Amino acid sequence: MIIDGEGLVLGRLASKVSKKLLEGEDITVLNADKIVISGNKEWAYAKYKQRIDRASISNPRRMGPKFPRRPDDIFRRTVRGMLPYKKPKGREAFKSLKVYVGIPREFQDQEALKPLEAQPRHIIKSIELGRVSQLLGAKY
Repeated sequence: MIIDGEGLVLGRLASKVSKKLLEGEDITVLNADKIVISGNKEWAYAKYKQRIDRASISNPRRMGPKFPRRPDDIFRRTVRGMLPYKKPKGREAFKSLKVYVGIPREFQDQEALKPLEAQPRHIIKSIELGRVSQLLGAKY
C-alpha cells in the first residue's frame, strides 16, 4: 500500500499505518516532510527539541537515547512507538514500513492513497514535519 502523507495529521496517520503493519501489509509513505503536526509552532518545536536534548539532562556524558531529526525518521519513530517493537511481531511489522521525503522515481507513476481518517479536521494551528526538522537542524 502506498500512502501520500501530504497534509495528513501525524498521529492519526501513524495509528492507521501501525494497524495495517500489524495486519501484515507492506506500507510505503511518501512526502513525509509534508505531514502536519497539529498545534502551534513553538509547542511542536519545544517537544522535539526536548527529546533531542534529553541525553544531557541527568548525565551530560551519557549519549542516549538518540532521537531523529529528519522528517522520515521522525515518522518512523512515531509509528514504532505504536507497535509492540520489543516483541518479534512488532519488529517484523516495523521492517515492512518504508518512508520517503518527497516522491522517489519508482513511485511517481503509481497512485498513492490518502486515508480519510488521517485528514485534518478543524485544525487552526499546525506546522509541517519538514519545517520542524529544519528548526531542529536536519539537513535533507
